[in-house]
Amino acid sequence: MTYTFWDFLQLIGSLGIFIYGMKVFSDGLQKVAGNNLRSILKGMTSTRFRGVLTGFGTTAITQSSSTTTVMVVSFVNAGLITFLESTGVVMGANIGTTVTSWIISVFGFKMQITPVAMVLIGVFFPFIFFGREKLRNLAESMIGFGILFIGLDFIKNGVPNIQQNPEMFQFLQQFTEFGIASIAIFVVAGTILTLLTQSSSAAMAITLVMLFEGWIDFPIAAAMVLGENIGTTVTANIAAVVGNVYAKRAARFHFVFNIFGVIWMMLLINPFLIGIDQLMGYFAPGAGSVMHATSQLGRANATLALSLFHSTFNVINVLLLIGFVPYIVKIIEKYQKGKDDADNQHRLKYISSGLMSSPELSISQAHKEIKLFAKLIDKMHFSMEGLLSNKLNKKSQFLKKIEKREGITDNIELEIAEYLTKISSENLTEVSSRRIRGMHSIINDLERVGDIYYQMSKTYERMQKEGTNLPQEAMDKIIQLLDLTHDAIRNVRQNLDLEYGEINLDKAVEVEEAINKYRDELLTYHYAQLENKAYSNKVGFIFLDYVNRLEKIGDHLFNVNEALAGVKVKAAYEEVLEG
Repeated sequence: MTYTFWDFLQLIGSLGIFIYGMKVFSDGLQKVAGNNLRSILKGMTSTRFRGVLTGFGTTAITQSSSTTTVMVVSFVNAGLITFLESTGVVMGANIGTTVTSWIISVFGFKMQITPVAMVLIGVFFPFIFFGREKLRNLAESMIGFGILFIGLDFIKNGVPNIQQNPEMFQFLQQFTEFGIASIAIFVVAGTILTLLTQSSSAAMAITLVMLFEGWIDFPIAAAMVLGENIGTTVTANIAAVVGNVYAKRAARFHFVFNIFGVIWMMLLINPFLIGIDQLMGYFAPGAGSVMHATSQLGRANATLALSLFHSTFNVINVLLLIGFVPYIVKIIEKYQKGKDDADNQHRLKYISSGLMSSPELSISQAHKEIKLFAKLIDKMHFSMEGLLSNKLNKKSQFLKKIEKREGITDNIELEIAEYLTKISSENLTEVSSRRIRGMHSIINDLERVGDIYYQMSKTYERMQKEGTNLPQEAMDKIIQLLDLTHDAIRNVRQNLDLEYGEINLDKAVEVEEAINKYRDELLTYHYAQLENKAYSNKVGFIFLDYVNRLEKIGDHLFNVNEALAGVKVKAAYEEVLEG
């Protein structure tokens, strides 16, 4: 035996290069696609069959089924599509992952791709330093593509030669003589291999190399592919443990769907493989059977046959089970029940499961949390309005709600800020970096708005204990200013539904101007009341406190709109007012 521990370490390093290349390739493609992927997913899930096509296309583009699954789960969370509609995309993602095996089979074994990969890196490397972001992202993906195949070539060279190391071959052979039990053993082996590499693409590449080098024959390789289909779902289920109920349901569906597929395929694997062998003989006459190929040409054809098996199995599995999806969904929803809203009041809804597969997706999830943050501020406003106008005579309930929600805003700001900091450590585009800085500003301003409402409620509570009351006319004016600040909140929530940088600030400027104008009117009213001794200085201080705090809320909300638009107009706007 000539294979040493040093050779094994080189094989592990080769695998690392392959996985790194796959990650760079996938991340680059996602940046090139940008928001288009989310738009496609949002509009193409009206039927399960359209969802399957969408899942296939998105996964083929991104080279990552995890990315597709994460995006579709976020749409379920947001209520854009139902869990049932999302299942089609998950099934399509299964088929989309087979594209990777075709790329590796065609380019990695049928032709000398390493020189081409080196040229590809040489051509696109200079574009990394270009100013245009799209060119940089495209260059990143192409460099990743080149690194991927260099890693694959290293893996091929790092796998031990069976002629020089017959002991290893004999070790594997002893597990291949138990019929259906051997298939089950290598299904488990494929699952474990995927868990160890944390990448179904890497596990598939290793399987293809083992088949090409003659370590395993075609039926054993097919069994390992089935195991890799299970392994990729186990990884998703482990990740979903800390996720919300929607992430858990999507992960459970993926697992159940693939398990059903593996079970029926194990029962029919022999006739199925014979059919694949005959199909390959039809398309490549004279190459011989791929079942136990020994020549280099035969083994290269066997890698193509394995990719054909992978694709055919996933397509047939979708066609067989797509009609039973509603029943599978009901079982999963019954098993994976959601928690009551009361249990989740202090928890974030969209980013509790950690970072997504790409920074852009993580930013999208953080944006959804900010929308919920603004909704919470809106609820605090209604509680404040109910308190000042004494709606339904529920002062104590309103005071408790404001205090409780102010504590929640503190937690939300901290958790979103920590999440955004984690995203910042990733490889970000220039637009994404600006957007994250804007998000930090937004959550700070929203938290300050929550603080101000809480401070106003404490002022009201103290006023009630001391028996001090604002005259009804003065209270009506405060409530009118409160209504103007609600216009600002509504404007912020409307802008949060728009795409970053596509926001028109005309409405925000109009509302801010109305708040400042009415604030000036109230100041004039306040000094007139003091001069006419209509109320005491103590009451006047309370009135003035409310006015200044509500105007400050308007300022913070205007800052939020600026951050959403990605522009700073406050200074110019104030100059216009002063002029």
